[in-house]
Amino acid sequence: MDQDVQKQTGEKLIRIVMFTLALSAMSVLMFNFVLPEISEAFDLTTAQVSWVTSSYALIYGLGTVIYGKLADRYKLKNLLTFGLLFFALGSLIGFASQTFWMVLAARCLQAVGAAAIPATAMLIPLRYFPPDRRGSAMGMAFVGLAVGSALGPVISALIVSIAHWRWLFCIPLFILITLPFYRKYLGDENGSAGKLDWVGGSLLAAAVTLLLLSVTSGAWSFAIGGLLAIVLFIFRIRHVSEPFVEPKLFTNKSYTISLIIAFLISGIGFSLYFLSPLLLSHVYQLPPGWIGFAMVPAAAASAFLGRRGGMMADSKGNPFLFFVASGLLLTSFVLLSTFTGSHAVFIAVFLIFGNVGQTFIMIAMSNSVSMTLPAGQAGVGMGLLSMLNFVAGGMAAGVYGKVVDLGSDVHWNPANFYPNGVVYSNIFLVLAALQAGILLFYYFQFGKAPIIHSNFVENK
Repeated sequence: MDQDVQKQTGEKLIRIVMFTLALSAMSVLMFNFVLPEISEAFDLTTAQVSWVTSSYALIYGLGTVIYGKLADRYKLKNLLTFGLLFFALGSLIGFASQTFWMVLAARCLQAVGAAAIPATAMLIPLRYFPPDRRGSAMGMAFVGLAVGSALGPVISALIVSIAHWRWLFCIPLFILITLPFYRKYLGDENGSAGKLDWVGGSLLAAAVTLLLLSVTSGAWSFAIGGLLAIVLFIFRIRHVSEPFVEPKLFTNKSYTISLIIAFLISGIGFSLYFLSPLLLSHVYQLPPGWIGFAMVPAAAASAFLGRRGGMMADSKGNPFLFFVASGLLLTSFVLLSTFTGSHAVFIAVFLIFGNVGQTFIMIAMSNSVSMTLPAGQAGVGMGLLSMLNFVAGGMAAGVYGKVVDLGSDVHWNPANFYPNGVVYSNIFLVLAALQAGILLFYYFQFGKAPIIHSNFVENK
């Protein structure tokens, strides 16, 4: 493909990806604010209705790596067509649902389809942008996520105030608008031929599922089962001719270390999205609608500055963006720890630093990981990154939830003089220390020598 044509195609595609990711993020977040209504409608407990979101997240996380693997072998446009149609099918079933099981099935079908979206968002920058412009492209993709995160709570509150919560299922149908454009602009490139190791993929899925269940339920049996599944997965990929994941992928030191760092920062950063609504509800007694509005400025700032972060990665390097992002996150965690219990407006302001920092740091890590992958492993490699981000968030949610339930009466931050929200102040202080530790680790690994390996392959 001619470089000028490829550049124009890439610019068009990344804008379509932004719109797709915005709708996808909205679909995830909107239902978090109507779980009480769903629980009341079907006379369910909190644990039962939570499967509306947890089942979606589980399938979504596992699906990202499976679609990534399939993208190494099949046409991306066909995989995306399958995914978006499934997403729409789940939405229609949800809109027509009359029982909880129909709602749950609809969310599962939505997740099966939506999992194709992050694979597309990760691979288009790799296939259509050279390394020196890839950060900007990934920044635009994260802008779509930030826009969806900002609009999701607002639109959810608006729809529920004037109509039934089932109408939330109609919003994702707008994603079908993008399908003709993907069919037009995505190329017809096929990956390498060969069989797909479904046994290896199933073992990986079992490991992730069991480990997440072990964290959320606290059952050691799930943890043991998850570790056993990991052992069997490793044995499988080392002894089968065409493994689900090539073992040599993990011998790439830069890739493996980047995955570990990304896993840790995803778990830490998830606190901003998980703990903030709890803090605003438990400490400040804000209703769900006001909680959504309180979190909008942070998401809007991420949307406004996301592309700027990507451009910074291209012009000054991924380590520079990582350091800037870490500084913003440290600032946010320290301020949240110090002023938890003060006015809620301060919390909304401090979240801006954190959300922008988390967006920047994910751009830096995604860009870094993309530059360590050989072309034939780009799909599964980026899929593993997406899956680990999901696993980190799921595990972190379980840990944060248990710590909040335990509570605390002792201030660990001597600068915090407010009597309310002590446990949240302590958590944010610990997260600040962890973020500082990761920053030092990253500096000694990549700070002096940015990753320069590139897998950019021109499409012809």
